[in-house]
Amino acid sequence: MNKIKARKKYLELRKKLDNDQILLKSNTISNNVLNIPIWEYNFYHIYLPIQEKFEVSTIPIINLLNRNKKKVLIPKCDFKNGTMKSFLLNDKTILKKNAYGIPEPVNGQQFSGEIDVMFIPLLAFDINGNRIGYGKGFYDKFLSKQNNQIVKIGLSFFNPENKIQKDAHDKTLDFCVTPNKTFSF
Repeated sequence: MNKIKARKKYLELRKKLDNDQILLKSNTISNNVLNIPIWEYNFYHIYLPIQEKFEVSTIPIINLLNRNKKKVLIPKCDFKNGTMKSFLLNDKTILKKNAYGIPEPVNGQQFSGEIDVMFIPLLAFDINGNRIGYGKGFYDKFLSKQNNQIVKIGLSFFNPENKIQKDAHDKTLDFCVTPNKTFSF
């Protein structure tokens, strides 16, 4: 499946989910994350959901990370130069939606150390761990500048496609968590 078709298909499928379904499926995904062998690490980078895009809510996972005394990092994107930075998320972090509806830190401490685990937003994924995002390449560019040991985890309401288009710069997931199953690649 090519990227354009996949984006269209999965945006439409997400729009069919109501708030209760999104909350229930997101909580189930969060519970399934507990079964991935990632809990010995320290630094977890996780996206904040774009509600207007009906994304998997990462708030339950952030709560799990906080309860387990993990350091939570969130992204801030620069749309002018196509880059992304990590910021520590804590009680003092002020969040504001940017022009694209993405909650981002207004203040806070930028993180420049090594990230252990990264939760990556996606629209679709396939049985080989290839993912399709919104097409801006923020995560692929960011990951290309990090160490190769980062555990990359996708979160999806839906099961994988058999095959989706992959470009040379695309980074492959290590896991993708759905409400029904956790896929390992």
